[in-house]
Amino acid sequence: MPVTAPPAALDDSPSARRREQRGWYFYDWANSAFYTTIISVFLGPYLIPVAKTASCAQDFPGMAADRCVADFDRLVADNPGLGYVDVLGADIRPVAYFGLITTVAVLLQIVILPIVGALADHTGRKRELLGGFAYVGALAAMALFFVEGDRYLLGGVLFVVANLAYGSSIVVYDSFLPQISTPRERDDVSSRGWAIGYLGGGLLLALNLVLFLQHESLGLTESMAVRICMMSAGLWWATFTIVPLLRLRNRPVPAHETTALRSVGGSFRQLGRTLAELRRYPLTLLFLVAYLVYNDGVQTVIGNSAAFASEALKLDQTVQIGAILMVQFVAFFGALALGRLARSFGTKRTVLASLVLWTGIVTTALFVAEGQALQFYLMAFAIAIVLGGTQALSRSLFSQVIPKGREAEYFSLLQISDKGSAFIGSLTVTIALQLTNSYRLAIVSMVIFFVIGFVLLALTNLPRAIRAAGNEVPERI
Repeated sequence: MPVTAPPAALDDSPSARRREQRGWYFYDWANSAFYTTIISVFLGPYLIPVAKTASCAQDFPGMAADRCVADFDRLVADNPGLGYVDVLGADIRPVAYFGLITTVAVLLQIVILPIVGALADHTGRKRELLGGFAYVGALAAMALFFVEGDRYLLGGVLFVVANLAYGSSIVVYDSFLPQISTPRERDDVSSRGWAIGYLGGGLLLALNLVLFLQHESLGLTESMAVRICMMSAGLWWATFTIVPLLRLRNRPVPAHETTALRSVGGSFRQLGRTLAELRRYPLTLLFLVAYLVYNDGVQTVIGNSAAFASEALKLDQTVQIGAILMVQFVAFFGALALGRLARSFGTKRTVLASLVLWTGIVTTALFVAEGQALQFYLMAFAIAIVLGGTQALSRSLFSQVIPKGREAEYFSLLQISDKGSAFIGSLTVTIALQLTNSYRLAIVSMVIFFVIGFVLLALTNLPRAIRAAGNEVPERI
């Protein structure tokens, strides 16, 4: 194998790091539009009626589609054997379809994301991989504009592609964190990135809210307005991804032959070594499992919040968008505030306190009355306070307990349960909906994830885990 001379060392001065950090923040600004506009607000409530339309055409062909969708629950109650759509030969309730495709997307992430991480570390071409995955996801998001009528399968395929590309890009994005920040900077940099992401997602959502509320005066149907909003998220994602691609820099890796086939083969071998190596870092593994569990709960609650509001509380989409918009801007301050609390009380204690609050918030789902927008807003406000800080500080903690030079591989394991809804929680919601048809019970079932995650995190000796990974222990952890 030919060996090339190592490239010159990159400038790692404080000013150079700050320049990269500012570019890095912009990818959170860019991709948050997909998560906020598509996953959290529009796609679930939009795709469920699309699936209902398909079921109506199949089971109630003599009834007008709009009337059938409006009376769908009553019709299904009167005809228990009807009211399903076909997904690869399986009969699925329309209300469970969004949960199903989310579960499929995360299952694919479990298989693919570790390979993405190994490929990024093996080739060192993190910037190129970030751009490639970002633009595949953005194009799939823009193509959601063509989901209308009874095209529920098209919507499902595009969402799975976009969500998989989104998760893959985040693996690469997160792996830059320990390369562009010192251990002392880590909490602040991670929290700022998350906070700026909320601002970006919130700004586009505010613009989309105006479009959605004014769609009649603009001569648009509600369906057309929603499709434009989803397309705009992909366009926003594609446009602002240019900034981090201009600012972030690849780091040198040991010389390899860089053909695609050899890179992929080397990535598989490196992934195998990473999984085997986890046995040498049992505390890192314990933290990863803790995060997997409690973040399943976080992502599942957020990913199903709009559907919960429409199906369980019977709130219209204007209320849902308003609540999510409020969450975006309140979460900006929440992420920064929890970052400051971490400096005073320690990162681990702050995350544990946030899990206690999550448990209380989810329990209130049983008591929020149908049609009560104010109660839903209060629940959303409480979520916003803890949402960004829980995730940003967890990302910072994880970056401390992984070995240098293997960041993308390890962050791929973290990302399996990160943004976009995680597998176990999504499957739990899907099963609960399939059995009970109740979004209240489905959301409340997330309590167990926060309780188990709290216990596992409390048992993790983080200073020892950081030292075992060969890293410097910060003053407060």
